[in-house]
Amino acid sequence: MQLYVGSTRQFFDDAARHTIADKLQFNFQRAFGHLPSVSEMRSWRNSLSALSVHLQFARLTNNGIILELQLPLSSARLDCLLTGRDAQKRDNAVIIELKQWDKADACDIEECVVTYLGGRDRVVPHPSVQACHYRQYLMDSQTVYYEPDPPVGLSACSYLHNLGYDPSSPLHDKKFEAVLSDCPMFAGNQAEELASYLRERVSESGGDEVLQRVLESKYRASKKLLDHVSEIIQGNNVYTLLDEQIVVYNTILGHARRGFHGPKKAVILVKGGPGTGKSLIAVNVMATLAKEHFAVQHATGSKAFTENLRREVGRRAASQFKYFNSFVNAEDGALDVLICDEAHRIRESSNNRFTPKSDRSDRDQVGEIVDAAKVAVFLIDDHQVVRPGEIGSSELVRRAAENAKATLVEEELQTQFRCAGSEAFVSWVDNTLGIRETRDEVFEASDAFEFRVLQSPEELAAAIEARAHEGYTGRLVAGFCWPWSDPKPDGTLVDDVAIGTFHRPWNARPQAGRLANGIPQSSFWAADPNGLSQIGCIYTAQGFEFDYVGVIFGKDLAYSKATGEWVGRKEFSRDSFVTKRAKESFVNYVRNTYRVLLTRGMKGCYVYFMDVETEEFVRGRLSNGRY
Repeated sequence: MQLYVGSTRQFFDDAARHTIADKLQFNFQRAFGHLPSVSEMRSWRNSLSALSVHLQFARLTNNGIILELQLPLSSARLDCLLTGRDAQKRDNAVIIELKQWDKADACDIEECVVTYLGGRDRVVPHPSVQACHYRQYLMDSQTVYYEPDPPVGLSACSYLHNLGYDPSSPLHDKKFEAVLSDCPMFAGNQAEELASYLRERVSESGGDEVLQRVLESKYRASKKLLDHVSEIIQGNNVYTLLDEQIVVYNTILGHARRGFHGPKKAVILVKGGPGTGKSLIAVNVMATLAKEHFAVQHATGSKAFTENLRREVGRRAASQFKYFNSFVNAEDGALDVLICDEAHRIRESSNNRFTPKSDRSDRDQVGEIVDAAKVAVFLIDDHQVVRPGEIGSSELVRRAAENAKATLVEEELQTQFRCAGSEAFVSWVDNTLGIRETRDEVFEASDAFEFRVLQSPEELAAAIEARAHEGYTGRLVAGFCWPWSDPKPDGTLVDDVAIGTFHRPWNARPQAGRLANGIPQSSFWAADPNGLSQIGCIYTAQGFEFDYVGVIFGKDLAYSKATGEWVGRKEFSRDSFVTKRAKESFVNYVRNTYRVLLTRGMKGCYVYFMDVETEEFVRGRLSNGRY
């Protein structure tokens, strides 16, 4: 999808008549059903007027141009794509990333700078980093840029029309030398340099024909990208499968291969509790199918989980790891295989409060996912739904398969690979929290898995920190019983979690802006060693595992000795989204929350209970009553 397509001659005319922003507005409203924001209109008027002046200065009058081009299977839109031919008559295109910035400050986050946007300083990608990523994404996903026809050459640059050239600027810091060499950045007073760069690539006639090639191109991941994804994953021994996981892995592969060639869609449902290896299977299936050049992608509903996977596999392979809401505009069957990990986090809709109006969908999310792929794989735990709006369940997947008239295949994982392989511990947690009936009403002490009830939050923190000093991974987590503040002006965190004299901050909020040195972003709290000094909540801990986990069991869930039941207490919860929308189901969401938190440990779980009666109940279900 694009908001403006035409020749540079027409673009110059529209810019001179001051109608270019109006045309973009008209097409935007037609595409999305509402008007663009005032700030976006202002950006179009300012940036595109400046771009028109510079393209005319470069005498690029026989070129094709696309404005606001949406990347395939993404909500991102690049600003400008210019098409033409070079002196050797080779078809070329150039991405131009436009910025209105009038300043930029240094930032210690890789590939990023700080600039003033939306009323405050924000951490954002360097403009040329952004342009480079767009270029790589298109080269890896659009056939016109990699199929030997010959392919259309693709370059990228950034243009900051409100800034003057300043080699001492953080934008020209040494750490950006490589990216600026590959995707140069031009300031407003570098007209000749920008013109020379563009003329070298697209100065010859034929831009309209190249434009047509680009518009007719289809989405399909390149073999080079798929090989790269496979090599990255298969070269990481963290992803080794064992026992039952191997059986399910090969079952999925067999059905995926047959389903891809079959006459109708296939839906594969894999059920399994915490620690049964669902995510390991997902990435291994991803690697194998990518190696066989299937158009395969991985998706989750967790920002933290997805961003850590992306960082693990590297920038280029990251494009194949997406979110459940990435398939709103996908063509039917665009992918051969779509692997949905943590499918219990599927939502009713791909829309949420952060979704721009331009990207809103009127379809159900699971239907979008099934439509997008020939074979859709769902890995799910029916007892990990922890907030309203997340509706993923085995039954939901079954109904989606039926609606799509797809072949449904079901598998189940039962062997426990977390909690030191203690199936009894997970079973006991489920039984104790009243989530499901199991035979494990009492947890027997085990040398393999350590479970301890501690007397204070200080003792809990000290125990986890001691394990970390021994070389193990460990994190403190808690129920959402305290406010979650924005960082202080200096980027440090507020000690929100306060219990008597014990004070600790939550991990940083998502999109928290500038953080002080040593404080990881929300998405990387679970993986960054500095995360040990903050407390994680369900939204940053779900999907991860540590050697040892320390859980602060808050007062939002308590066991009533009088009724013999668990009681959800909204007055102690600070998760407004859950308290306002959960209604009578609040107790179930909170129970699932603590189930997730308690089962994050590989070697041990330590717990501090804020409610005395709840602690007594849990102690009574331990083999010796004192752990």
